[in-house]
Amino acid sequence: MTFRNNWPSFKKLPYPVYFRYDEFDAQTAWVPHRHDWGTLNYVANGVMQLEIEGARFLSPPQYAVWIPPKAAHASFNANAVIYRSVYIDASLAGGLPSSAATLRISGLLRAILSDFAERGVACPRTEADRRLARVLIDQLALAPAEPRFLPQARSLSLVRVLDALQREPGDNRTLDAWAETVSMTPRTLARHCCAELGMTLGQWRQRMRFLRAIEGLEAGRTVKSIAFDLGYATPSAFIEMFTRQSGLTPEQFRRQTILGAAEQDPA
Repeated sequence: MTFRNNWPSFKKLPYPVYFRYDEFDAQTAWVPHRHDWGTLNYVANGVMQLEIEGARFLSPPQYAVWIPPKAAHASFNANAVIYRSVYIDASLAGGLPSSAATLRISGLLRAILSDFAERGVACPRTEADRRLARVLIDQLALAPAEPRFLPQARSLSLVRVLDALQREPGDNRTLDAWAETVSMTPRTLARHCCAELGMTLGQWRQRMRFLRAIEGLEAGRTVKSIAFDLGYATPSAFIEMFTRQSGLTPEQFRRQTILGAAEQDPA
């Protein structure tokens, strides 16, 4: 594993909205650190795991993780990622969440981030780029925010269920079957999911499968093989789930997000 701590050395941002681009090899970890400014972490391909003030977050494509000013954070990526981050001065962060959150990236946000990355813009110097930076801040303030993309359980029974699903993502057991496995009623297990995850067990399983699907697409596997490994009876059912999560079909995602990002030369 490679440990990194070579973040920018400046104490004050060169411009209130500063853009950074990098590529991280597989098995890269960033040691805990904090900044006076807020940070939007976004990966153009791959999945990054972050720990922010002791809480774990995931940053898959189509989502970003917002880190408020002065929040301690560290990260790890098991596979190679193409990384984008936006440093945002504290004076501009008032409309953004006061605690760490997962933000859904809109098409407009993704287009601005991709355009700046393609042109290697770190500090917006032209008036046109500064306007785009202001639009980006406005769009972030409007982005749907969630505490975490794939929340963790607290109770032992629900931890057992989620751990089993992580080990075997193709497991299609119903809520009733899982409740029997952990010796509780279906209603009680459903309440635990709502209270601890903020979503149903089925919604959590779909998100976990979406992350596994990204790994499969990055590895060059076929849509059919990924679908069957993840427990879908037909590729079309898998494609429907993936499109609902990302706004793209798996093959569109592979072309635009994985292959397209690989063709770029980040600054």
